[in-house]
Formats: sequence, C-alpha cells, structure tokens
Amino acid sequence: MTDRRARILELLIHLYGQEVGQDTFGRLMDLLSRHAASLPVPPARHLDQRDILLISYPDQIRNPGEAPLRTLATFCERYLDGLVRGLHLLPFFPSSSDHGFAVTDYRRVNPSVGTWQDISHLRLHFHLMVDAVLNHVSSRSAWFESFLRNEPGAADRFIVVDGDPDLSAVVRPRALPLLTEFETSSGPKKVWTTFSADQIDLNYRSPDLLLEVVDFVLLYVEQGADFLRLDAAAYLWKQIGTPCIHLPQTHMLIRLLRAVLDEVAPHVFVVTETNVPHTENLAYFGDGDNEAQLVYNFALPPLIAHAFLTRQAGTLSSWADGLRLPGHNTAFLNFLASHDGIGLQPVCDLIPAADVDRLIRQALDHGGYVSNKSDPAGGQTPYELNISYFDMLSSPDTLEPRSVQVSRFMAAEAIILSLAGVPAIYFHSLVGSRSWPEGPRRTGQLRAINRQRLDLTELEHDLLDPSSMRHEVFGRHRELLMARASSPAFHPYGSQQVFRGNDRVFGLWRFSPDARNRVLCLHNISPEPADVDLASVEGSTVSDLLNGGEHWLAPGHLHLEPYQVRWLDIHD
Repeated sequence: MTDRRARILELLIHLYGQEVGQDTFGRLMDLLSRHAASLPVPPARHLDQRDILLISYPDQIRNPGEAPLRTLATFCERYLDGLVRGLHLLPFFPSSSDHGFAVTDYRRVNPSVGTWQDISHLRLHFHLMVDAVLNHVSSRSAWFESFLRNEPGAADRFIVVDGDPDLSAVVRPRALPLLTEFETSSGPKKVWTTFSADQIDLNYRSPDLLLEVVDFVLLYVEQGADFLRLDAAAYLWKQIGTPCIHLPQTHMLIRLLRAVLDEVAPHVFVVTETNVPHTENLAYFGDGDNEAQLVYNFALPPLIAHAFLTRQAGTLSSWADGLRLPGHNTAFLNFLASHDGIGLQPVCDLIPAADVDRLIRQALDHGGYVSNKSDPAGGQTPYELNISYFDMLSSPDTLEPRSVQVSRFMAAEAIILSLAGVPAIYFHSLVGSRSWPEGPRRTGQLRAINRQRLDLTELEHDLLDPSSMRHEVFGRHRELLMARASSPAFHPYGSQQVFRGNDRVFGLWRFSPDARNRVLCLHNISPEPADVDLASVEGSTVSDLLNGGEHWLAPGHLHLEPYQVRWLDIHD
C-alpha cells in the first residue's frame, strides 16, 4: 500500500471507526479505479508569476441568442489572453437560490448558461477553478426530495435534529434560523440549515454521502478543473455541543480530499474558502503538505480598505510582515473584491473596534449595506460590507475628480498584485464597475449590489471608449498585470519583506524563489504626495516596470504623487 493510500485509510478510520473505515476505504478504492480511465494525465505544471485568476459568474456577460459561457469565453479570449491565466467560474450548476450556491444537481451544467462542452472550450485557453459546494445542497435537489419522501437511505445525507437541544454554541455566518422544519411523508422534521432554508447541510457522518461527494468531485477533475475551491469549508462537520466550525473532523475531511486528489490527480490545487479570523484561516494549510495548497486571504480586503481610510500603512505593513506559511508549496489566494462582500470577521483581532465601526460608516455613507450574523449571545454582529470595492474607497456622490478615484482604486489593486501568493481579480473590479443599487431592490439580497450582469455590447463600447471609466480602469489593470508577469520576483512562492520608508506608503520587497530577482513595490495610499527614503538601495540601477525606462537611483528620496504606484526592478 502506498503512503497516500495508507493516509487515506487512516483518515477514514479516524472518521468512521475501524470496521466502517476499512469498508469505506475498499469502496473508495473501487471508486477511484472506475474514474481512473477518465481522469486526465497530470500535466507538468507549476505556478509562476503569470498565474492570475479572474473571478466570474458563468453568466457575467450576456449577448442575446448566445449561451453565456460562450459569451464569456469570447470576451476572455479577446481581452484577457496573456493577462490572466486562470478563470474561477462561480457555480455553473442548476441552482435554486444564492446565485448558484444552492445546487440542485452537482453533475449538470445549468442549461441556461451552457454545457460541459462550453466548459471544455474555456479550458483550452484558461486554467479553471471550479466550486465544490460541499457543505450544503438545495432543498429542491433530488437528494432532498428523496428525503422528503422518506426513501431508504435518504435521511443519512442530512442532519435531522430531534427535540430542542442547546445549539447556542454554534457559530453562524448568517442572522437566520439554524434549523428549518420541513414536512416529510413521515411527519415534520427539523434539518440543519447553516446558510439558508434553501441550503440543506450535508451529513458527513455518512460514509455513503462522502463517497457520493468524492464521485462528483472527480467528475469536475475529468471535466478540466485545475483548482478545486471548497466553498464554506469551515462548517463541514457538525457536532451538537460544539461551535460546529473548524472541528478536527472538518480538517480530516479536507485532508482526505487532498489525499484522494494527490493519489489520482496531483495537478489539482485544493483551495479553501473560510471567511474567518485570520489566525483561524491559517489552520487550513495544515502542515503545509496535507490540506489546502491555497487559502483565501480574507484579511486583505478589509485591511486594505482600513489603510486607505486611515491613510496609514502601519497596520497593513505589520500584518504583512508577520505572514508565515507552513511549507514551500503553499500560498495565499490574494483578492480585493469577490462575488461576496468585504468580510469583517477576518480582521476582528487585527484592527481596533472603533476602526471597524469607521469602515462600516464609510460603506453606508458610500451607498452600501451591512450584513449581520448571529452571535452566541443571541444578538447580531456585523459580518460583511456589501458594496463594490471601488465605491468602498470612493463615494459615488463625491465631487472628487474621477482620475483621483481611479488612482486610489488601482493603488489598492496593485497591492494585492504585489503580495506573495496567487492574485484573483473580480470581474467587476477588472472593468471598473461601481455598486448596483438596483440589485438588492430586485432580489432582496444585499450581496446583489456587487453582482450585476453586464451586456456584452455595452461593456465593449465602454472598454473601447477612451473617455469612459471602464476604459481607464481596464487599461490600468493591463499595465499592472503585464508588469507582474514580466518579473520572476512576483513568483507566488517567492519571498517578501515589508519596506518601511513612509507611513503613507505600503512598501514591499519581492524576491524570486532563487533570490536572483528583486522588485521594490511602493504604493502611496494617501491623497498627499509622499517621499520615500531609498538610502538602502541608492546607487543601484533600476527598471521601472510600470512607467518604463531604466535609470540609476540617485541618493535621496523618491517622490510619489497621491496614490501613485512604483514597481522598481533593482539591478545590483
């Protein structure tokens, strides 16, 4: 037995006991054998500085008479070839709510967006990240409907709660009831619903359920998934009397999936999505080799917003200076905006409560919303800010020149592109979208403010119009993405060191893994000019990756205009 298979067996025994664990191991090996012929030959691929992900809904762009996945493919091939290498396709499965995250059928592509063939076409040009929505399934799924009919074995897939147990310790990401009562053919039953009444939590105490999940995960790999994003991974295992978050069994499940993929598809990266305090988030790297290779860096969006709000880089710099990874093949997935809001929990122990309140007030003043979650005391706590990131930094009602607003936003985008790790850019950020106030009014969901679908003709018109903000923002992104791809110093596994030259400037040294290349990244986060003391590198020859040209660095200070970004490739 190989070491990987021995690890799989050990994890199954820990989860299910000796007898059931060994039986499940045998069934799992049979499952892997059945998939073996269909799994792709693992490509010899390693991450490098060109690995940048675009986060997009499958129907992000619409063109009448055309499947949205084909429209998205055409747009990406036309505008993003050579700029981004990967595409995080948000759930493209049939779904009943939550913009795709209440999956009714894990094995089908929603016919309203396209087909598996359309997914395969996208993969010809981009590496794909696919969502594995493992925590819950739709109340309208065949799985849950069989539960409602009380069919044999169906109840094992879900968590039925009898009586009135004390669930006050359970950590909730929503201000909604934890249990939802449904009428079944054998009477009313209460089931666990962490996120909404339409999203029924799955029961991983059932080895049969686990095998069903592994089966559709391998289908995604067969269809071309290079990255597997484990949605809401922190909540996978429930045990009454505990917080039901970050439980040891949850980590065992992630290790099990990692071990299975290492066995049959070692080219696939496991990515955990855990919107929790930063120190808790780090645990999903495991020991550096046994859990996620990539972990969402949820502290970044609120920390960067805080830096621009306070016009001080100190907190962001101190946090970045303390980042440590458990292994050489692990990295953060760095992002500024996504289909969700700006999470506040990741920085609850990083910035003062008064400053969190200031962030909340700014979001509200700029036309955004605040979503709450339930706390153990029975109250509600702010969970995330719902607003486009552009509007988080600049009020839509301001008289400030557009050029200043764009420079502020692009300085923030530049920071996530400079940090060690793999950057991910939300589609709406890439094309300079502002908040969509109509979204929450239409859907009743606050997150819809940042989820507008775009018309292809209108979008292309704006991108090609030199006077439009979309044109300006997209053009500035092109410059940053090309600069990042040009230097091995931005390798995801390269090292970084904070450079402190001015409190209003977030500075970062980036070094290639072999230490032969180094780039000094300077970002003025304030509306005031800033001078940076470069005595430590004066006399060096530098190439300006963003503005072009090569010159000798004279003694003295480097001047930065408000919100200016300089990436300097240093030649010794």
